[in-house]
Amino acid sequence: MKVICVDDERLLMEDTVAMCRELPEISEVTGFTSANAALEWLRNHHVDLALLDIDMPDMKGLDLAAKIKEMSPDTGIIFLTGYAQYAVKAFAVRASGYLLKPVGKAALAADVSYISSNKENKTKLPQKRVSVKTFGMFEVYVDSRPVKFHMAKCKELLAYLVDRQGSSVSRAQLASILWEDRPYDRKLQKQLDVYIRSMRDTLAEYGISDIIQMQRGTLRVVPEEIDCDAYKFFAGDAEAVNSYRGEYMSSYSWASITEGMIYWQYSTKNSKE
Repeated sequence: MKVICVDDERLLMEDTVAMCRELPEISEVTGFTSANAALEWLRNHHVDLALLDIDMPDMKGLDLAAKIKEMSPDTGIIFLTGYAQYAVKAFAVRASGYLLKPVGKAALAADVSYISSNKENKTKLPQKRVSVKTFGMFEVYVDSRPVKFHMAKCKELLAYLVDRQGSSVSRAQLASILWEDRPYDRKLQKQLDVYIRSMRDTLAEYGISDIIQMQRGTLRVVPEEIDCDAYKFFAGDAEAVNSYRGEYMSSYSWASITEGMIYWQYSTKNSKE
């Protein structure tokens, strides 16, 4: 891994650089005492990881991190600071780690190892064609292109299946979610069939029919076939956790239960930082 360390206190910067040189995952490390100087250098160099002090005179570390992410979204960020109150803001710029000064070698090594292993796993694993965004508004992408459904209820139907995280759902359950106040009579059954068929037709148009399974009158999404931010969040993925902004499938009232679970897990994590 190629790394930069930015800290306006030269002795601390040099100490961190020295620790980095002793870590087996790091092949190259460059130190800076100026955020602006580091940013200028980064315009012509790529790094896998940036170790940033937060409280610097020429540019705050949070601002520097945001600019680095704009230039290179895959670059990991670890903040080194003496101020614990910045932890929540650090997550807002998708930081991969947050270490309080004085930083020990063991703590630094643990975070660097975690980031390094994540990068290796992303390289080894095949990229999934289907990407599902649940934080904020629900959206589905195929090869980075948004999927357009013929009817809004078809999109909501898929959203609920995604929310169930692979659990099978009966038609009666789907009807009770999509039409809370209507009895599940023959008319509603036929209407639901129309939406299910339309949803499946849309998925077939995009070549992603395999993300849904139907068996004995039930439907389920196949979690292994999609890249979903919420699934990665529950698995503890740092990038997914950092992308959460307090909203989950905000268009659908039935999503409030899962939203509460996500918020509780996010708040618990932040309280421990």
